[in-house]
Amino acid sequence: MAVAFLVLDDGRIFEGKSWGATGKTFGEAVFQTGMTGYQETLTDPSYHKQVVVMTAPHIGNTGVNDADNESAKIWVAGFVVRNPSTLTSNWRSQNDLETELINQNIVGIQNVDTRAITRHLRDRGAMRVGIFSNMELSREEMVVEVRKSPQMSGAYLVKDVSTPATYVVPAIGEKRYVVAALDLGIKAATPRMLAERGVEVHIMPFDSSLADIQAINPDGVFLSNGPGDPASMTDTIELVRSILIKQIPIFGICFGHQILGRALGFETYKLQFGHRGINQPVIDKNTGKVEITAHNHGFALKAPTDAQFTTVYGPGEVTHICLNDGVVEGLQLLEGPAFSVQYHPEAAAGPHDASYLFDRFIDLMSKKARI
Repeated sequence: MAVAFLVLDDGRIFEGKSWGATGKTFGEAVFQTGMTGYQETLTDPSYHKQVVVMTAPHIGNTGVNDADNESAKIWVAGFVVRNPSTLTSNWRSQNDLETELINQNIVGIQNVDTRAITRHLRDRGAMRVGIFSNMELSREEMVVEVRKSPQMSGAYLVKDVSTPATYVVPAIGEKRYVVAALDLGIKAATPRMLAERGVEVHIMPFDSSLADIQAINPDGVFLSNGPGDPASMTDTIELVRSILIKQIPIFGICFGHQILGRALGFETYKLQFGHRGINQPVIDKNTGKVEITAHNHGFALKAPTDAQFTTVYGPGEVTHICLNDGVVEGLQLLEGPAFSVQYHPEAAAGPHDASYLFDRFIDLMSKKARI
């Protein structure tokens, strides 16, 4: 087992052992607080170009299987754990985690103090990082290589993760509605949640035009999660504005929430260290109910949380706020069929407190159909 190094761009270095593939990799260092769901994290396209530090110390005990994948491959740039499991013990397991990382050439590191790394990132903020194993480089040379790697601010990554062609997830049971889902890095759980509610979901490339969307005569448009800086998505933002003018119901989550917010005229900004995990408390301002939710975002929306706002598409309001730091977690138009949330109601993995949001989308399409 080769010596490996985790190198942050502020010069701090953690020494551990190689795990998964050997070599070097670069990305944005982020920490993930979930105690379960590592396979869903690994295969979530929103983690593209990110090196994920798992705060739970024991990872890999349930192995991996095909059913829990959120996409066709592992997307993380690197994987950091303290104590990987030496045994795989689950009746659903089809492979052990390290073998899967090796097969997909994902460079990882083990036997590092992930608590210390997390505390460092909480103090200093998310930053560029490199993992080096089986490499003959000095510490100074490794730091220089990390500092040459791209930053997440300004990153345009959706083109890497979006589907190249439209495909359809059929409704389960009676087909009630048709939804055009713009694939900005969609997770498999999302169309499944819609299909369970009688929705035929057309997963469409991120660069689809309004004409492409209108060609399927959708009852609604879904804006998915995805990686990168929402400010870089100028064409998609303009597309969403065209959909808003057409009054087609819109539901956005995570990256899609940020895209909708920018389409309404708000700015986005980079969070110090982001929200990633399955234990984030969010309050619904309309009901006062607190939901425990799954998050994965490094950017957030600047919108007023203390009063309604005005847009060219009509009045709106912030509907959800994170109780940890006051970040905007949801918004809606009051006279138009559009709403979004920053977190993940599909809960893969994670709690199911927010699954009602899919029913809200169904209600929105139902009301539009009756007009």
